[in-house]
Order: sequence, then structure tokens, then C-alpha cells
Amino acid sequence: MARYDAALFDLLTALIDSWSLFNAVAGSEEKGLVWRKAFLRRAYATGAYVPYEQIMRDSARDVGMPEETGTELLRRWSELRPWPEAAGVLRDLSRSVRIGVVTNCSEALGTAAAARVGVPFSVLVTAERAGFYKPDPRAYRLALAEMGTPPQRTLFVAGSPGDVGGASAVGMDVYWHNRRRLPPLPGPAARAERRSLLPLARFVHR
Repeated sequence: MARYDAALFDLLTALIDSWSLFNAVAGSEEKGLVWRKAFLRRAYATGAYVPYEQIMRDSARDVGMPEETGTELLRRWSELRPWPEAAGVLRDLSRSVRIGVVTNCSEALGTAAAARVGVPFSVLVTAERAGFYKPDPRAYRLALAEMGTPPQRTLFVAGSPGDVGGASAVGMDVYWHNRRRLPPLPGPAARAERRSLLPLARFVHR
């Protein structure tokens, strides 16, 4: 029997390899990492929603790249690919728990990215629709309300460190898919931290 009734996922890091697209557009893995970190800093600090496209352009400028670099990444959005095990893990998990997404994204880009995973979600909450960027609690709470499950019966699968504290703050347990070995932020720790999604089903049913 599953210890949770539902699982909510970060989309662009936990389920999708957005890192490779950042690296490709930036021109190198080193530049892509610096840009990605600048993007996350802006998203975490923004709170109330401003256009996702603006944050993408502004974060490129923050690290000395032309704003047009951000526009280029959005133009190449269809190149996003899920992590190799993502679809299989989600299909197996969805047999016993409901699955959904909470993503720091616009409606159009979030819907397009979720479709790349190839598995239907019961709930898809974007920052644009919530009106706030994670880790603001309102984004997670909207997803919980739409999923219809209490936080203590809902697992959050994080991809970035900001989601660990954000989801924990509203009462959810967190499985951190820390594929890139990112350092944690001060605050609550994840219940589990792994470099793959493969152990997730075992964790949910343990």
C-alpha cells in the first residue's frame, strides 16, 4: 500500500533535462551552469508572477550574455527532453497514486514541456496560473487544492534545492531528485535524496 495518495513533481529539473538546453544555447556546460543558477536566483526571489520570458532574458543579462540568448532558449523549447527513466517511473507510479506538476513556468511553456514527458498528469499548476513563483507557498497550495489531497498524504518530488524548503513549508514530504548534486539551501532537509528517479516507486510504497 502506498504511503501517499498523490505525488507532485517539479517539471523542468526533476522530470526534464533542461540543463542540456541551457548548456547548448549558452555555448558550454560552464556557461550554462552559471546562467541556470542566475535564472534560479531570479525565479526564487521574484515571488509574484512576472513573465517567465522576462526572467529568462534578465538572467542571461545577469551573467554577461545578450538578452537574445534567453529568447533563443525559448525558441528552442521543443528540444527539451525528459530524463531517460522519467516516463517509465511515472507510468508505474500512476497505477497507485495520482501525479501532477507544479512548475515555475508560463502556461504555454509549462503545457508544452509537460507534454514532452509523455505521461498524462492529473494536475498542472504553473507559476503564471498560481500568480506566484515557487517557493512561494501559494503555488504548492493551489496544486494541493486541485489534486484534492492533504499535504501529509502528498509527496513532492523536487529537482532544485528551493523546492525542498518550499514544499516542506506547506507540509509535504520531499524526495529530492538531485541529479546534478546541487548543494542544499538552509532549512528543512528532504526525506530522501537520490540522483535518479528510479528509487521513487520503492520510496512511495515503502
